[in-house]
Amino acid sequence: MDGTIVDSQQDSLQKKLKKILEPTPGVLAPCPIRDILDRLSDKWSALSIFHLGDAGTLRFNELRKRVDGISQRMLTVTLRNLERDGLVNRRMYPEIPPRVEYELTALGHSFLRQLIELGEWAAHHSDPIMKARERYAAREQEAVPGKW
Repeated sequence: MDGTIVDSQQDSLQKKLKKILEPTPGVLAPCPIRDILDRLSDKWSALSIFHLGDAGTLRFNELRKRVDGISQRMLTVTLRNLERDGLVNRRMYPEIPPRVEYELTALGHSFLRQLIELGEWAAHHSDPIMKARERYAAREQEAVPGKW
């Protein structure tokens, strides 16, 4: 046997990383995987997906109230991008005033499951991360002369 299970897992991890990090041959545009990750990893997209996943269907202003700190303009841009990427359905009703509702698509629910795992990881590791930040801040404060 040439390697261990750990070696095999490391090889598999390296192959996955190469797929994400290396440019696609013959494509002048940025790597499609990185482009998608950039879009989906911004905080407004993630928070919008979390809230739509929690509520099911929300009107624009209901979602805006739930996503703390987002501006009307940023929510509009975020929802358009999520709709364009196939993660959110936008349903407009021909009423006066017009009623617009948003909900996750099957693809959006699939991504929500991944976000939940990431959120669980963050919750599980929040204490060591906060302690690391405190140590870093203390080191930085010591390194800057003239700071009290």
